Amino acid sequence: MKYDPDKHHRRSIRLKGYDYSQAGAYFVTVCIQNREHLLGDVSGGEMHPSEAGEMVIGVWNDLTVRYPAVELDAFAVMPNHVHGIVIVGAGQALPCHAGAASVAPTLGDVVRSFKSLSAIQVNRRLMRTGPLWQRNYYERVIRNEAELKDTRQYILDNPANWDHDENNTRILQEAQSI
Repeated sequence: MKYDPDKHHRRSIRLKGYDYSQAGAYFVTVCIQNREHLLGDVSGGEMHPSEAGEMVIGVWNDLTVRYPAVELDAFAVMPNHVHGIVIVGAGQALPCHAGAASVAPTLGDVVRSFKSLSAIQVNRRLMRTGPLWQRNYYERVIRNEAELKDTRQYILDNPANWDHDENNTRILQEAQSI
């Protein structure tokens, strides 16, 4: 298919001018296709992963085997999305050393592998077809230690806040049926 700017006008989520190959910490959110509640359930403020959720957790944890220059920080699997902190360029937690050569993967490399490997596992095990994840993902550059601490806390608190989460499509469905 040839590129047509009238049809293909995706908005970039990237920070303009930022070099994503440099060492840095990133907050990432990846959502299940159509926000389907496939990865488990939250009850009593605690997440209870399904079999698919457990597979996703396993793939996330194995990313450091595939990418030794990557560290994983806080992570939460939710019914229809995941949140995590990815630190690219092990040993350099926050953006610095602009222009330094790096053999570390980009954030896109890491997220692409996570989405691909987890989709293959989940789709095979559950005998499903089609995309597991939405096409894109949300990311934010974590710029300092205070932001890193706040982001960690947000991720850890996510299950307890599920009843008020904009990703909780069951809340929207219940509200529409009233």
